[in-house]
Amino acid sequence: MKASHLPSLIIFLAALLLSCSGDNRTFEIGVSQCSEDIWRDKFNQELRTGSYGYDGVTLHFASADDSDTRQIEQINRFVNRGVDLIIVAPNQTNTITPAIENAYRHHIPVIVYDRKSGSNHYSAYIGADNREIGRQMGNYIATRLQGRGRVVEVMGLRGSSPAIERHEGFAEALRAYPGIELAGTLQGDWTGASAERAMRRFLKREKGKIDFVFGQNDRMVMGARDAVMAHDLQSTTRFCGVDALPTHGGGLEQVRDGLLEASYIYPTHGDKVIELAMKILTHQPYEREKKLKSALVTRENANVLLLQAEEVVRQSDDLNRLHDKINDYLSRYNTQRWILMMAVVILILLVAAIFMTYRYYYERIRINEERERMQDQQLNFFTNVSHEIRTPLTLITDPINHIVNRGHLKDHDFDTLRSTARNANELMTLVSDILDFKKIEFDTAGNRIDRQENISDENVPEITETAIREADPSPDDNSETLLIVDDNADIRHYLRVVLHNRFHIIEAANGQEGLRLAREHIPVLIISDIMMPVMNGLELCQQVKGDTATSHIPVILLTAKSEDSQVAEGYKSGADSYITKPFSSAVLMARIDNIMQSREQLRRHYANLSTSVVADGVETSTAVRIDDQSQPSVRDQEFIGRLHDIIQRHMIESEFSVEVMGSEIGLSRVQLYRKVKALTGLSPVELLRKSRLNKADQLLRSTGMNISEIAYTVGFTSPSYFSKCFKDEFGIQPVELMRG
Repeated sequence: MKASHLPSLIIFLAALLLSCSGDNRTFEIGVSQCSEDIWRDKFNQELRTGSYGYDGVTLHFASADDSDTRQIEQINRFVNRGVDLIIVAPNQTNTITPAIENAYRHHIPVIVYDRKSGSNHYSAYIGADNREIGRQMGNYIATRLQGRGRVVEVMGLRGSSPAIERHEGFAEALRAYPGIELAGTLQGDWTGASAERAMRRFLKREKGKIDFVFGQNDRMVMGARDAVMAHDLQSTTRFCGVDALPTHGGGLEQVRDGLLEASYIYPTHGDKVIELAMKILTHQPYEREKKLKSALVTRENANVLLLQAEEVVRQSDDLNRLHDKINDYLSRYNTQRWILMMAVVILILLVAAIFMTYRYYYERIRINEERERMQDQQLNFFTNVSHEIRTPLTLITDPINHIVNRGHLKDHDFDTLRSTARNANELMTLVSDILDFKKIEFDTAGNRIDRQENISDENVPEITETAIREADPSPDDNSETLLIVDDNADIRHYLRVVLHNRFHIIEAANGQEGLRLAREHIPVLIISDIMMPVMNGLELCQQVKGDTATSHIPVILLTAKSEDSQVAEGYKSGADSYITKPFSSAVLMARIDNIMQSREQLRRHYANLSTSVVADGVETSTAVRIDDQSQPSVRDQEFIGRLHDIIQRHMIESEFSVEVMGSEIGLSRVQLYRKVKALTGLSPVELLRKSRLNKADQLLRSTGMNISEIAYTVGFTSPSYFSKCFKDEFGIQPVELMRG
C-alpha cells in the first residue's frame, strides 16, 4: 500500500458513513404571505404541523405586510436561494405575477394559495371558491331580509382576487332579488380600521336605513359595526362576514355572542397545502386546481364548532410537544452514532498510517533510483527536441529577414514582418536556453514538459506567403467598426493588417478600456484575448453581454488557452466564438463572415418583428425564419419586445420622439440609434414611421375609419403627409387601398 492511497481510503470511509445514514434528501419550501393576521398565523401553524409527516422538510416564512414590492423581493430571494418549491398568497392579482412567473421560469414549482395570480404560469392553485362564498352570503342576507331591504358591502384590498370574486358572487346573488338594494360598496383593505373609516364616511352622506352590512372578512365587518353603533346606538342593522376563525375574538365567538348574525368559514387547511407540495416534489399525480370546501356559521352551530376547534387546537399542541421530543431523541441518537462512527474511522486510519509509514521508507529507496534514471532520460529528451526545433526556426527567420531586406513591400507589411522576426528571435532564444539546460542541475519536482508538434519544411513556404500577402487600402468612412482588445501590441497590429480593408478598427490594451470603447462606439464585433491586465477577456465578455446597450455585439475570444474546460468557460461567459492561438487568418475571416451573416439574418427578423402590428388579438409579422445558430439572445429579445411595446403604446402620440423612446428604454439617443440600427438595420425614426404605416395599413384593411381618422390614430399630424408616406412605403395611395 502506498502513502498516496490515504486520501482514497478517507474518501471511501466517508462515503461508507454517509451511505449508512440512509436517504437524507431534504426539501426547502418558501412561504410568501401577503400579510400577517390571525387567519394566516393559523395557516402557517397548520403548514408546520402538516410538515411533521414528511422527513427533511424545511419551511421558510416571509410576510409582505400588504406591500407588493416587498412580496416581489421576497419571492425573488426564494428563487435566488434555490428553494425546491414556493407557496404564494399574492397580495394583488396582477402586480405579483412577474415574480411568480420568474420562479416558474427557473423551474421552481409554485403553489398559488388563497388568492389567484394574473398568469397561468404556476404549478397548482388551492383555495376556497370565493365567488361561491359571495353568492352564499348574498342569498343568506336576501333570505333573512325576506327579499326586501338595503344592504352595504365592505370589500377587501383593491385588486386582490378574493375581494373581486366575493364581490362578483355577492352582486350576482342580489340581482335575483329586485327588492334588495345594494346601497353602497365600500373599499377596505382587510383591516377593521379601514372598514370603520369607510363606513363613517358613508354614514355622513347616507341618511337612509341600512338593514344589513356584509363584510368580506370578519375584521372589516366588526370595524363597520363599530362605526354604525357609534353613529346610532339604537341601530337595528345586522352584520355578517367571512372567515369564522375559532380563535379568541374571532368570527366564531362573535357569531356565538350575537355580534355577527353569521359568518362563512374561510378554510385554511395548511395540511392540505403541504400534502399538495409533497406530491409535486415527489412527482406524484396531483390536482392542479383544487377548491376547498366550506360552510355557513350561525348562532345555531357556532358553539359546536368552537368546541370542535378547541379540541383540534389541543391535539395540535400535543402533536407539537411530541414532535419536539422526537426531534430531541433523534438529535441525541445521531450524535451518539456519529461519535461511534468517527471512533471506528480514527482506529482504521491509525492502523493504516502505521502500515503506510512502514512501507514509505522502502518505497523511498526505489523512487530515488527511478528518479535518477528518469533524470538522464529527460535531459536527453530536452536536448533532442531542442535540436529538432532549431532547424525549422532557422527556415523561418532567414526567409523573413530576406523579405524585409528586399524592400518591395508596403509600410504595414514591413511592420508585420518585423514583428514576426522579433517573435521568432525570442523563440530562438528560448531554444538556446533549452540547449544550455544540460549545464544546470535538473529539478524533477519543479519542471514540466510541453510537447508540441514540429513545423514541417513544407509549411514554411505557406507561412512566408501568408506573411507577405499585400493588404488592400484602408476602408472608407462608412465601414463598420470592429474592436480589438489584446494586451500584446503585435497581435493587435497583425489583426489590424488582416482586417483593416473591411472594418474601421479601434483598439484597447485591456478589458476595462475595451468595455469603455464598446459602450462608446457600439462596434459590430469584438475580438478579445482572455489573459489581460486590469480586466480579463471573460469578464469583458460578461460585461458586454450583460449591458443593454452592448448585449447584441458578437464577441470572438482569440486566446492561447486551449483546454476543453477553458473553451467551455469562454462560451459560458457569453462568447459567440472561441479560436485558439496560433490561428489561421482564413479561419478567423470565415468565422467573422459567418457571424456577420447571422447578424444580418437577425436584423431582418427583428426589423419585421419590431414593426409588426396586432390585429384581432393576434400579432402579425413577416419576420424571417432564423436557424438555431442565429437565435437571438434572451436580453436582445427582451429589448426588442420592450421597444415594440413602447412604439405600440405611444403610436397615437404625434409628438412622440426618439428622445422619449430612449428615456423609456433607458438608453441615450446615440446608444439607442446604434443598438436599434445594429439589431434591425433601421434607425429609430425609420422604425417608428414603418410601425405607424404598418398599423395604418392594418386599419385600412380591417376597419371603416376614414383616412384622416387613421392618420391621427397612428400619430400623423397631417393626412396629406400621411398619404405621401404611405405611397412611398407601399406604392399605393391609402384611398386606392380603401376602394380595393
